[in-house]
Amino acid sequence: MTLNMSLSLARAVADAVLYEGYLLYPYRASSQKNQARWQFGILGPPGAAAAGAGEEPGMFADCLLSPGPHAEVEVHLRFLQLQTRTAEKADDAGGFSPVPEFALGTSRWLSWDEAIEQEITLGPFPVAQLAAREALLLPVDVPAGEEIEELSDSTGWTAGRLVRRRHALRGEIRLDCTGLPSGLQRLRVSVANTAEPLAEPGNRQDTIAASFIGAHLLLNLHDADFLSLLDPPGWAQDAAADCEQHRCWPVLAGPEGQTDVLLVSPIILYDHPAVAPESPVALYDSTEIDEILTLRVLTLTEEEKSEARATDPRAAAIIDHCESLSPEELQQLHGILRNPRATDFPEPRGSLSGAGGEPPAWWTPESEALVQPHLDAVLINGVPVARGSRVRVNPSRRADAQDLFFAGQTGRVTSVHFDVDGSTHVGLVLEKDPAADLHEGYGRSFYYAPEELEPLEDGEGNPQ
Repeated sequence: MTLNMSLSLARAVADAVLYEGYLLYPYRASSQKNQARWQFGILGPPGAAAAGAGEEPGMFADCLLSPGPHAEVEVHLRFLQLQTRTAEKADDAGGFSPVPEFALGTSRWLSWDEAIEQEITLGPFPVAQLAAREALLLPVDVPAGEEIEELSDSTGWTAGRLVRRRHALRGEIRLDCTGLPSGLQRLRVSVANTAEPLAEPGNRQDTIAASFIGAHLLLNLHDADFLSLLDPPGWAQDAAADCEQHRCWPVLAGPEGQTDVLLVSPIILYDHPAVAPESPVALYDSTEIDEILTLRVLTLTEEEKSEARATDPRAAAIIDHCESLSPEELQQLHGILRNPRATDFPEPRGSLSGAGGEPPAWWTPESEALVQPHLDAVLINGVPVARGSRVRVNPSRRADAQDLFFAGQTGRVTSVHFDVDGSTHVGLVLEKDPAADLHEGYGRSFYYAPEELEPLEDGEGNPQ
């Protein structure tokens, strides 16, 4: 199966997933938060999680696909393999001795744990053959490795060296395909670390060296289409609801409208995620804003930047990139303002329309007086919903992770808000939340769009 455009574009997002949390600001080995790995999708060796020294060994996800007569699926398992880099200095006996740091001229190297990218491509496998068997087990074996990089001075004398070592990794991919009455196929893809249990399961360094780091999957189809589990068609909603996931989440990848590539990610994403064009370089530091992080990098002292460069080549690339940004590129990091009025929205009561229906230039005391969230109402499926109404939460495909956890739960409306862009937001507390009354008293609510809510009735059939 050849590399298609959807898979190529999906790799940009997959790379961001692969390295998210790889190295945290200020990108120095001496920083306490860089003494341990903070990445997503770590599959630890068996027994490591129980010993409190690592993470669980497996993950799995169900996905739905609509197959053609020649449907095939190709599996790409991608992850990082830890690589211990030891700086060694030449000694008088003609050998080398490990040192925490080695300097030669203006260059420095620290002893540090790097990581290298690995990708295992398996298949393609005919979907019909997968459905006709119980399960397909695919071994994953990544050999140990060692490389030596000599460091010579201007005379050619080898003053030191860098020794990079990697432990072998062993795992397994399992494919289970089940035909459904609707004609769809439910494919479960499981990945497990099957290494031998560690002699000292409590040793964190040995555990991470035997782990799959940032593990995720790209699934590529031929003559078949994946269905979104976030926004499935009506006829497939029951099948989507029966799909299960453990420590990962499947989303459609590649450009909007394409359905032949699925990203099974340890981070919950939307369908067709994309890296923003305003984000020109990977900064790795989880949840940080590019502009703020770039400005913070520029405030580092020269000594701090030197240590970051000596820590990891990717840290050096970050420092160099931030220092090379032009004023125009820095301004672009501030983001982009898209016209919120590009779509004509209906004007609800209290939507801050000025005289003649024109929106005001900005918020004014007069327009604010028109807004009464505790009294305002919004029509949902023909039912007026206001403070005190009961609703069921049905998050849309653009919901975030927390919203998805609340799917199907019932809530009590606390307020209805109309913003200056013409959108409506319904605040609510969850009825099963034991702290609901406390949250309502403090004015803390969860907010949903009207189309994400289903009005409920009381015991007498009256809307609430």
